[in-house]
Formats: sequence, C-alpha cells, structure tokens
Amino acid sequence: MTMPLTSVTKDAAKLTLTVVGDYPVPQQRLWDAFADPRQLERFWGPPTWPATFTRHDLRVGGRAEYFLSGQNGEMWSGSWKFTAVNPISSFEAHDGEDNAEDENMPSAMKFTFDATPTGSRLTIVTRFSSVEAMELAIPGMEEGLRAAMPQLDAVLAERGASAAHA
Repeated sequence: MTMPLTSVTKDAAKLTLTVVGDYPVPQQRLWDAFADPRQLERFWGPPTWPATFTRHDLRVGGRAEYFLSGQNGEMWSGSWKFTAVNPISSFEAHDGEDNAEDENMPSAMKFTFDATPTGSRLTIVTRFSSVEAMELAIPGMEEGLRAAMPQLDAVLAERGASAAHA
C-alpha cells in the first residue's frame, strides 16, 4: 500500500496548510473522485468518522454540505461554498462548520488537480484567517487528513481501469 500524501506543510507566515498527494491515475479520474459526492464521501472523513454528503453543487456560488458520523452517534457538520470551479483542474471553496461561517474555521481551501508523468497530483491549500485559528484547527485537520486520504487510494483503484477507457 503506497502512502499517497507526499507532504503536509504548515506555513505560519502565510497562514496556510498545504497537503500534496500523488496518484497513479489520470487527472480526470482524480477530479471525478471529488466531483462525485458518492465517491467523495468514501474518503473525505477519517475511517472512524465517515462522511455523508447531503448536497454537492459543484459550481461557482454552489454549496456542498456534509456531516461526519462518530462511532458513538456524534455528528459534526461542515460545508463548502464554491467560489471558483475550473473542471478537472481546480476548485476553491470557503469552509464552514455546522453549515455556517465560523471565525475559527479555515477561511478558504483550494483544491488543484495536475497531470504528472506518473498520473496526477492533488494539492490542497487551506488558508486561515489568523494564527490563532490556524493553531486551533491544524492538529485535528492534519490528523483527519492523514487518516482519511489513504482511503482515496482504494476509491481510485476501484474504478481506475474502467474510468481510463471511458
């Protein structure tokens, strides 16, 4: 099993957390995993907190709404408000918790999908509103991403062969 997360970089000066992952699939296939809520919910939450997307309107001004379910019935809701969408190459969104804007939540996230010689690269840059917000959010986010993102490998592998010939 390969570890797709190539790097997780914190930059306090720029108030960003950058996550990079490399995948042995075409750029379109990687994009499709994020554009399709049924695929996205299989890897967006950590294994112990699976995600369910109740809305996924991937267009400028559209929203995605989801919740993570804990093993003891706990629920945590989140949302993205899409501010830019460039099919197969990138999308940007404002992050919200409990489907409302929260000052301590990351202010913006940019997901970039690039073709590489071996497949494709996903870069997620999360921008925070302040150092305090960053320090509050990063430990949980980083742990969650490190737990959740390896699940993307399985999702991509599953339909990788058929998607490549579509």
